Amino acid sequence: MTSSVNKKIRCIRKKLNVNQSLIADKLNITVQSYSMKERGTRPITTGELETIAKQLKVPVAIFFEK
Repeated sequence: MTSSVNKKIRCIRKKLNVNQSLIADKLNITVQSYSMKERGTRPITTGELETIAKQLKVPVAIFFEK
């Protein structure tokens, strides 16, 4: 994923007032690992991206819009 995708995920998550622990729990990872994914220091898989979109109730494509 590109850093713009990571930033978009974080921005949308914050806008919707969803905390990192909820998403980390759904991904079965620690909050620290999820935070690293949002910052771009760990990769986000396609499956994880789909889970994140589902939890935020948005289409995956929104992460790729400019």
